[in-house]
Amino acid sequence: MLVDGRSGTGKTTLGDSLAERLGAQVVHLDDVYPGWDGLRAAAEAVVTDVLGERSGYRRWDWATSGPAEWAAVDPGRPIVVEGCGALSRSSAPLASLRVWLEADDDTRWERAIGRDGESFAREWDRWAAQEAAFIAAERPAELADVVLRT
Repeated sequence: MLVDGRSGTGKTTLGDSLAERLGAQVVHLDDVYPGWDGLRAAAEAVVTDVLGERSGYRRWDWATSGPAEWAAVDPGRPIVVEGCGALSRSSAPLASLRVWLEADDDTRWERAIGRDGESFAREWDRWAAQEAAFIAAERPAELADVVLRT
């Protein structure tokens, strides 16, 4: 299952809730992005690593700004992948359910900055540009089985 949307749309909340109800593993792309410029790399890792033969991902250590340990996922158990970049043209065929979340910009800002604080506020525009580029290239809302406004 893939849960995607821009920052502050509620991906983590929905992904965690679905995983709990389904007894599934959850992969948060916040753990996969290799830094503030890593949205595209994480989207590729969803296909090649998380849902691919490697069945896991290299965790990113935000405190040291470097790669950390390998985190394995069990390919025999359900997996929920949540984060911007989860739903792409390459990952869509690998998922049983594809969800796209939307919210207005003011709500997204309040949620994201309320959650992550000043560290994200400084990077908001940089990250938003990557989100916009990913959305323009991949058109994830069109790939979704369900589009929810939060």
